[in-house]
Amino acid sequence: MPDAARSTVQDKNVVQVRCVPSPITDALSVDVEDYFHVEAFADYVRPENWPTFASRVHVNCDRILGLFAKYNWRATFFVLGWVAERDPALVREIAQAGHELACHSYAHRKVFSLRPEEFREDLRRARGFIEDAAGVRVVGYRAPTFSILRRSVWAFEILAEEDFLYDSSIYPIRHDLYGYPEFPRFLQRIELSSGREIIEVPMSTIRLAGFNLPLGGGGYLRLLPMAYTSWAIGRVHQRDHQPFILYLHPWELDPSQPRLDGKWRSKLRHYTGLAGMEGRLASLLGRGHFEPMRDLVARLRNSAPTLQVSSL
Repeated sequence: MPDAARSTVQDKNVVQVRCVPSPITDALSVDVEDYFHVEAFADYVRPENWPTFASRVHVNCDRILGLFAKYNWRATFFVLGWVAERDPALVREIAQAGHELACHSYAHRKVFSLRPEEFREDLRRARGFIEDAAGVRVVGYRAPTFSILRRSVWAFEILAEEDFLYDSSIYPIRHDLYGYPEFPRFLQRIELSSGREIIEVPMSTIRLAGFNLPLGGGGYLRLLPMAYTSWAIGRVHQRDHQPFILYLHPWELDPSQPRLDGKWRSKLRHYTGLAGMEGRLASLLGRGHFEPMRDLVARLRNSAPTLQVSSL
């Protein structure tokens, strides 16, 4: 979108022209996984047992698609390959609704827990099922649990070798499960040692008192006061002049999902705020402007700073 729109005010024979700032267009994204895939319960729910759980991802994605259609926004759906393999009709439904399909790995394994060859195999397997289901090219990736950290930036080279355009796996915060707080807060063009390039779209933060604080989706949208979320989005727009990245999971709109066993902190993070999530999401959709990740990358990549992978 243009940075400013022109409006005219006529006063007798004088035409005054003033600039009216256009709203910033943010990115809208969904990590397509089921309630039993999440890292919070990984110690209790093994991947070999996933088929024994009743899937709710399709019906929950339909709710999200309905919301997006109501407000006429397109999004990026980062699909778990395991889901695409078992429910290709869902993948086609997302694509037919005009949304971008991207990759969320196959088996929801953290990148830093994999060897490079395991990561490549998982990546190819997931992408294959997504592309076969919808007949579209997948160019975006988001790692499970934001698991590209300082020690796993080797994954960028593999993503570029596999012809991915962008990644959105880094959360520049401190967290007990993930985080790369030293990484720049906004979109970067990363030059790799091979001469290739990958675009990194970090998850959104605000800078306050020397720390990066999270905003914009998932548990942060469910758990933190809506007043904080609104204030933080405004701060990113007005102070940083940058878009924010809104993200969510289908299970977050499903307060009736089965309760799984797990640690108290994991259950607190996972189940708190489910009943109010749809309303919070609708509030943001109703007052914001959104586009898929691929469109955001295409719009901003030429003006983005360049970062050498050797500096990470």
